[in-house]
Amino acid sequence: MHLSPLLIEDAVKAALKEDLGHGFDVTSQVLIPAQESARGVIKARQSGRLSGLIVALSAFSLTDVDFDMSINFEDGAEIQAGDMIAEIQGPARSLLTAERVALNFLGHMSGVATLTAKYVDLVKDTGAEICDTRKTLPGLRLLQKYSVYCGGGANHRFGLDDAILIKDNHIAVMGGIGQALDQAYMLASHTKKIEIEVDTLAQLEEALENGKADIIMLDNFDVQTLKKAVKLANGQAVLEASGGVNIESVRAIADTGVNYISVGALTHSAPNFDFSLDIEI
Repeated sequence: MHLSPLLIEDAVKAALKEDLGHGFDVTSQVLIPAQESARGVIKARQSGRLSGLIVALSAFSLTDVDFDMSINFEDGAEIQAGDMIAEIQGPARSLLTAERVALNFLGHMSGVATLTAKYVDLVKDTGAEICDTRKTLPGLRLLQKYSVYCGGGANHRFGLDDAILIKDNHIAVMGGIGQALDQAYMLASHTKKIEIEVDTLAQLEEALENGKADIIMLDNFDVQTLKKAVKLANGQAVLEASGGVNIESVRAIADTGVNYISVGALTHSAPNFDFSLDIEI
């Protein structure tokens, strides 16, 4: 996956404006001479998966054009505590102004990538893929889903326009699984996948009999019920397990034979990854 510089710029500019408020970095302005130069070194304080370096460096380049930068790792790389990730040389005031925004993006995005990599590692050799959800922080969905990709996960739909996902409330409004699937199949573009959420084995059987769903989401099924669902489906549709997935349960879920496991925690509950930026005059 490649992040568009335009979309990166929009996110970073919004963060810089938030931090600068209505003025400028008062502390740096009153303490540091305008002509002072400095070298900043970004280091990892823990081990994990890197994501968001290009976004972090954009915080510096958007603050001042007079920076020279060098990087030692690419997004998606495994990094160790103590590793020097990047160096930034340039105006000291601007370096300090951009520091927190840069580290915020880098820490959050690497946290998402690192958590994703843990889940991916737990289900290796099962055939199941870990994917994200739309439970993302407002305004940061693209960056969070990019970080899931950097962690080795798969991306679920990015928005409501990506694919048809018929949830329980859609089914309630339409009056049933068959009615919802028939309507979706009749009116949807041939390029749109159709996925439907089911809560019981009876609903799964109904969706399979209808035959119009490409993917069936098994919502909050326990492990034993997931095994029965996989046997019942017998390859007729792609199966996605969703709901209540955590580090402790994900391997047992993968071992049932489902194709995908969607994990909201990847984006809404990832811990921050610890980086430092040390200044050398």
